[in-house]
Amino acid sequence: MTTSTKPAIRPANPNFSSGPCSKRPNWSPELLRDALVGRSHRSKPGKERLLRAIEQTRSVLKVPADYKIAIVPASDTGAVEMAMWSLLGERGVDMLAWESFGEGWVTDVVKQLGLDARILKAPYGELPDLGEVDFSRDVVFTWNGTTSGVRVPDGDWIAADRTGLTIADATSAAFAQRLDWQKLDVATFSWQKALGGEAAHGMLILSPRAVERLESYTPAWPLPKIFRLTKGGKLIDGVFKGETINTPSMLCVEDYLDALDWAESVGGLDGLVARADANTAAIAAWVAATPWIDFLAADAAIRSNTSVCLAFTDPDISAMPVADQSAFSKRVAGLLDREGVAYDIAHYRDAPPGLRIWCGATIETSDVEALTPWIDWAFAAAKAEIAKAA
Repeated sequence: MTTSTKPAIRPANPNFSSGPCSKRPNWSPELLRDALVGRSHRSKPGKERLLRAIEQTRSVLKVPADYKIAIVPASDTGAVEMAMWSLLGERGVDMLAWESFGEGWVTDVVKQLGLDARILKAPYGELPDLGEVDFSRDVVFTWNGTTSGVRVPDGDWIAADRTGLTIADATSAAFAQRLDWQKLDVATFSWQKALGGEAAHGMLILSPRAVERLESYTPAWPLPKIFRLTKGGKLIDGVFKGETINTPSMLCVEDYLDALDWAESVGGLDGLVARADANTAAIAAWVAATPWIDFLAADAAIRSNTSVCLAFTDPDISAMPVADQSAFSKRVAGLLDREGVAYDIAHYRDAPPGLRIWCGATIETSDVEALTPWIDWAFAAAKAEIAKAA
């Protein structure tokens, strides 16, 4: 339905940003009153909380017991960079890119590290041919493309008998999608994504194969201190027990622990996935009934259930130059922002024009359902402005 009348019901929570993402339901700063502020992260209670964050992450995400988990600096970007600079170069690498963050990892590997890289690309809304990946080489990919709304459907395409390592940027997949740990040697994510934690901290998860690479291979380039995971050819094991490389924010740690407790209260990983799926289903039902909008990803099997990307298919809009389509999309998003019903849902700056709505587990389905009539209204209002200006 397209209407010029403002809907009567508003989302209780208008925060649909794809990062930093919405806090969990009923969150309040008061929940952090017992944070270990003013204390050293190296103190006994500091180490205990950091180790709890690691082990509770393992529990919720169902990470195998023999995988190592570390809290690292600089969010997901820092975790991915740490993995690439520390592990790559022992053999050739296949780089998969179908959106802006995957393209960023390609730039680092090709231009900064200068490695023997094969680039497998696909346009926004699609995946590269996963059957072309060579698993005798290392492989770097995003599990879920945050800026394209496209995810790999599962881990079946990854060879079980691979000789290279798989490195997955899983920041908008973890806690909303099931990661196939037996097919992943490295996985990274940040607190501010699917659990709505605070920014600046990343998580690095390593398989035994990745640890073996770290201990047997020395990169040809120098490593900054914050990237160093080994000393004297051996893993610095304390990093994976809460002895962080640099100083973490204990306030942010407390917030992450609260988010993990909430995740367990809604059923752990199964509950989180179900919540994200329900939110995306609400968007899908609206899209099916709305002729002027569609998913950027045409194939439902590869659509994200977190960073849902939509494109305007109305002929009057799709016939515009891309710059004008972008301006229209931002106008729709701006109207929703002004009304206080949806913040930060315009397309990512490098992505095709449209909307990007976060549907991760911290979002309530009732808020998604309340949002869609408002998008109807904003679309009608934006089109009316175009007609008036013509």
